[in-house]
Amino acid sequence: MTPPHLLDPDLREAARRLIATGRLRAESDPELYRVAVKGGTALAQFFRAELGWRLEVHEVAELVRLHKRPADVPDDRGPHLPRDGRAMHMAPTEVLVLVCLVCEQLWRRPRVSLRELLQAVAQVCAAEAPTGRLPQFRIVASDGTGKKEARESRRHLVDALKLLVAEGSLTVDADLDRAVTDEDSDLVVTASRDRLAAKFSSLSPTLLGLDDLSPQQHAAALSAESLLDHTAAALEPAGAPTRDERRLKALRRLVDDPATDPHDDAAETTAYLHTLTGRERALSVVASLGLAATVRRDWWQTADPTGLGSGIDFPQGRRTERQAALALLAELPRRADPTGPLPITEVTALFQRHRDDLPRWAAAYDRRLPALARAAAAELIQAGLLTADPDLTDHWHPTPGIYLWRTHLRHPPRSVPAAPGSSPPPPRRTQDRQELSP
Repeated sequence: MTPPHLLDPDLREAARRLIATGRLRAESDPELYRVAVKGGTALAQFFRAELGWRLEVHEVAELVRLHKRPADVPDDRGPHLPRDGRAMHMAPTEVLVLVCLVCEQLWRRPRVSLRELLQAVAQVCAAEAPTGRLPQFRIVASDGTGKKEARESRRHLVDALKLLVAEGSLTVDADLDRAVTDEDSDLVVTASRDRLAAKFSSLSPTLLGLDDLSPQQHAAALSAESLLDHTAAALEPAGAPTRDERRLKALRRLVDDPATDPHDDAAETTAYLHTLTGRERALSVVASLGLAATVRRDWWQTADPTGLGSGIDFPQGRRTERQAALALLAELPRRADPTGPLPITEVTALFQRHRDDLPRWAAAYDRRLPALARAAAAELIQAGLLTADPDLTDHWHPTPGIYLWRTHLRHPPRSVPAAPGSSPPPPRRTQDRQELSP
């Protein structure tokens, strides 16, 4: 019999996928969807007891939905827009607002043409823009609107539709990218009302009274379990967190973030992950999900060896930016003050030394080493190995996670002219080493 705080091994993959994406769809993940539907009760009990998250199985919509609603929303977490087949940039505020407006229109009319959708969204924005509640959204070039602004508005709406298509909430019958460049093109957008209804993870914004709250209070209001909890939080000053609140916060970060600082605990007593009970509970939850945890007293690093439950593929890949990130990671523990502030000038100087040894390495960033430094830092930030300085631009702070890595840079041997008649040697293969490729 499985202990209460453990998960059946057959449900591990489905649970990790739900943590990473928040949903399982029958058309994209048929096997995991079938497993999740069959073990829906056990999954729902595990997520509710260990993480305080709600799981819903919508068999009519062929969707399994996990509502995580973390009270401490990560600043860098959000939907990423696909560019050239890769999720590169985080969606800006305008795109996220349009996602909400598109869902509102499609809830009323589940099947609509792109042209009608553009006009409907433009009318809503035109009515609310003077009050500052919605941004301007102009889709037709006129005396006060240039072609560039109109095209940017169309691009934002297309990006919003791409996000909804990627999550399975709607479908289109033509190429969306063409709608940006060709104003005369049109297509049909079809939505699933059942899946639109499953998008709601919070109580009604109208009942919560978000208009009367400051933006800093929105996350806490949208994370409230009930109106009673929301009202009590608004009337009563926040006190010290309870032991259950500390447990949920620590475990949520362990399974949802690549790294966790055990000292990030609001309690004045011993940090939850430093207690014997908390440490054992955390390790049991991580193990039951099939995750791998590397633990120091001042740092927890969590990873998914299969890559199923995480969008982070670090350190795999041979892109120049990934190689630069590994080169920087190899240097960080050797600094005089390994966890001291890291300015961009120090990073560019390191990359310049590598380029002096290998002139053909990172040739695309010739005379643009600051751009390469920012890209490498972004890779390490995503892996929980760097944090951005909140006050200084282009300054970072290494985390204790840098001590958990052993990175060896291996320069390729210089080519030597082969003797006449000799055959070339077979390629050399090394594991767990990063090679700076020229």
